[in-house]
Amino acid sequence: MKITQIYTGCLAHAAYYLESNGEAAVFDPLREVEPYLERAKADNAKIKYVFETHFHADFVSGHLDLAKKSGAQIVFGPTAKPQFDALVAEDNQIFNIGEYRVKVIHTPGHTMESTTYLLIDENGEDHGIITGDTLFIGDVGRPDLAQHVIEDLTERKLAGHLYDSLRNKILPLSDDLIVYPNHGAGSACGKMMSKETTDTLGNQKATNYALQPMEKEEFIEKLLDGLTTPPAYFPKNVLMNIQGYESIDSVMEKAKQPLTASAFEAAANETGALLLDVRDADSFAKGFIPNSINIGLDGNFAMWVGEMIPDIQQKILLITDEGAEEEAMIRLSRVGYDHTIGFLEGGIRSWIADGRELDQVERFDAGDFASQNEETLIIDVRKASEFQSEHVIGAVNVPLNEINQNLSQFPKDKPFVLHCAGGYRSMLAASILKARGWENFKDIRGGFKAIKETSVKVSEYVCPTTLL
Repeated sequence: MKITQIYTGCLAHAAYYLESNGEAAVFDPLREVEPYLERAKADNAKIKYVFETHFHADFVSGHLDLAKKSGAQIVFGPTAKPQFDALVAEDNQIFNIGEYRVKVIHTPGHTMESTTYLLIDENGEDHGIITGDTLFIGDVGRPDLAQHVIEDLTERKLAGHLYDSLRNKILPLSDDLIVYPNHGAGSACGKMMSKETTDTLGNQKATNYALQPMEKEEFIEKLLDGLTTPPAYFPKNVLMNIQGYESIDSVMEKAKQPLTASAFEAAANETGALLLDVRDADSFAKGFIPNSINIGLDGNFAMWVGEMIPDIQQKILLITDEGAEEEAMIRLSRVGYDHTIGFLEGGIRSWIADGRELDQVERFDAGDFASQNEETLIIDVRKASEFQSEHVIGAVNVPLNEINQNLSQFPKDKPFVLHCAGGYRSMLAASILKARGWENFKDIRGGFKAIKETSVKVSEYVCPTTLL
C-alpha cells in the first residue's frame, strides 16, 4: 500500500497521503497545503478526499484550503457538525481511492466525532488504521478537550466513550495492522506518547497501558490521572476548524510586510502589536528590542505561542533571523495566529544600524553556578513534574505557563537566578520579566541539563528523587 506519513516535528503532528491509480487522499493536513498538492502532482494524481479524524485542537487543519485548491471532498466521521460543505460519513461507510478502500470506524472518546480510518489494500487485505487522537503509540487521546467547547461533554463521559471505542472497535482488529496516529511525543493531546510514530496494533495491545484488561472505572481513573491543563488556544483552534477560517494565502499576504526600523517602531506604537522575537535564546539575550517577547523557532514554538499569547486575535510584529520570516508566519498560522502585520526588515541588525535602543538579559555558564551566593534565590520555570523529579536544592518552582499569575514570586528588591531544562523556556520567562520591569536577575545558559554536566557535584545541588 502506498501511504506516506508526513511528520512535522515542531507540532509532533502526522498527516498522511494515500495514492492509488491516479487518485489520492490526505488525512489531517496542516494549514499550508502546497506540499500535498505538489506530491499529488508528482504522482500525476487527483486528490479525491480530505479525511479528518476529528476537529483538531492543537492546530488549524488545512482541509478547507486543500479542498478548494484540489476539488477534493472533505470527509468527517459520524456526529460531526462542520459549518461548511463536507460529507459526514456513516459508521462502516466505505470510500474508494483507486484500488484501495477506506472504511470509517466511529471511535468517540477524544471527541464525539473522533473517527478511525481502516485502510484496505488492493487485495482486499486490511493494512492499517489512521487513528487520529483515538490511539497513539503508548497512549490514547486526552478526553478533556471537548468540554472547553461543549460544557456537557465532561471528561469522565468522554473517557467512558473512549473505553468503549477501544474495547469494541479497536481491540477486535488484527494484530498485524499498522497504527498511524496523528501525534507523537511532545504533543499536548496526550500525556505519555512514544517517540515512535508508527507501530503494529499487536504490540500496542501488549504494551499500551490503555489497552490492557481493566474495568471502565479503572480506565477512566488512569486516563484522567496526571492530565495537565491544556493550552489556552486549544478551544479556539477547535472553533476555527468547525466554523472555517481565512485562507492561509491571504494571511501570508498581510504578514509579508517588510518594515524599516522606524516603520516597525511606528507600527508597534500605533497598533499595540506584540513584538515577537523568534531568534534563539543566546542571540536574543545579547540584544533585543525593548518589550519584545522571545519564543524561539528552535523549540516548541507553536505550543508556547499558544500557551503564552492568550488572545488569538493579537496583532504581531516579528523579529527574526534574516530569511526566517516566512517560516515564522507559517508556524504562527498553523495554530491560528493569523494577525501578523509585518516584520523587521533586515532583522535586529537593521535596528542596531539605525542607532536604536537595545535591551539585554545577563546569562552565565552553568560551570559558574557554584560561585553564586548561597542566599541567591533560584527560580526553576520547568513543569512541576520535572521539578518534582529532580531539582536544585532550595529552588522555587514557578512553571512558565503560570508565570503571569505568579509574578509576585519574582522579587524586584534582590537578585535571583532563572533556569529551565535547557535555556529555551527560561529565556521566554526572562523576556516577559524584562517587559514588565524586572532587571536584577540572571539566566543560566544551558539550564538544568548544563548544571548536571558541570564539575559541580550534583548530589550537593540536586535532589534526585524527592522534592525538598
